[in-house]
Amino acid sequence: MLQKLSGKVALVTGGTSGIGRATAIAYAQHQAKVVVVGRRIDEGEETVRSIAEAGTEAIFVQADVTKEADVQAMVDKAVSVFGRLDIAFNNAGTVGENPSSIEQTEAEYDRTMNVNVKGVWLSMKYEIAQMLKQGSGSIVNMASVVGVVALPNILLYTASKHAVVGLTKAAAIQYAKAGIRINGVAPGSIQTDMFEAGTGGQDEVKAYLTGLHRSDELEHRLKLQMQFCFYPLIWHRS
Repeated sequence: MLQKLSGKVALVTGGTSGIGRATAIAYAQHQAKVVVVGRRIDEGEETVRSIAEAGTEAIFVQADVTKEADVQAMVDKAVSVFGRLDIAFNNAGTVGENPSSIEQTEAEYDRTMNVNVKGVWLSMKYEIAQMLKQGSGSIVNMASVVGVVALPNILLYTASKHAVVGLTKAAAIQYAKAGIRINGVAPGSIQTDMFEAGTGGQDEVKAYLTGLHRSDELEHRLKLQMQFCFYPLIWHRS
């Protein structure tokens, strides 16, 4: 895998924390050039410094994946700096805060769907366009175990991740013959800040999630995502 990633250009949205940050660093450790994308400048620049310690090149691009101009600019920046885009990990997401479906607001709906669904759609739109020019590329979309099952306390998040599953499957079929691999990962519980926010820190909710699927450590998840950069169409749940 080290040889396969060497010299490749990888873009990671939501790359300033959690799974995104760990993935960006892992790509760099395997000698990929990395484009870290996120809204928070300080965290993004800190991630780039961590990547520099791995001895490879990286840049930070501040972008909001809900804004088309930002998404187009992030892909354009990757290509202008590194010349191409080989790998994209569309990881940016939000879990929302209000567990009550009857109290959730239209603003909460829009925020969850815009980040989790529109953000993936926009990212793929511009990533695929660049990869078509190259004749190759690999995209990994971050879904969730609740993209294939349901959890009552996070209704909007569950719906949004079901949508990501659908987007991924449809795009994978559409562009497979063009040499572009599009896969999805649907992890169970992983100990990140977002997991804590999504469960509200409630032990009973954590127990329910870990009862559905094993609780992964980041190292296991990263190994799977790295494999998806090179192997054919795979949908993975864990």
